[in-house]
Amino acid sequence: MLALLWRMTRGYRLRPWRSPYLRWRFETYSGVHAESITPADFWRFAWRQRRELAGYLLWAGRMRRKTRIASSEVR
Repeated sequence: MLALLWRMTRGYRLRPWRSPYLRWRFETYSGVHAESITPADFWRFAWRQRRELAGYLLWAGRMRRKTRIASSEVR
């Protein structure tokens, strides 16, 4: 789970609210326009949705492992 979060914030680890990917995820999930996201908005959202975000990270990690296993079996 942490490895995925580390990859998702590449280049923006000290300012994750500026990450284009995380802004896009924030916008599609909450409806708040990405350009108007402030650091306070980002951390408030992350805290309130922490269970859903953790669930997403776990799911994405499982999908990544499955695709990695499937691609190695093809070779």
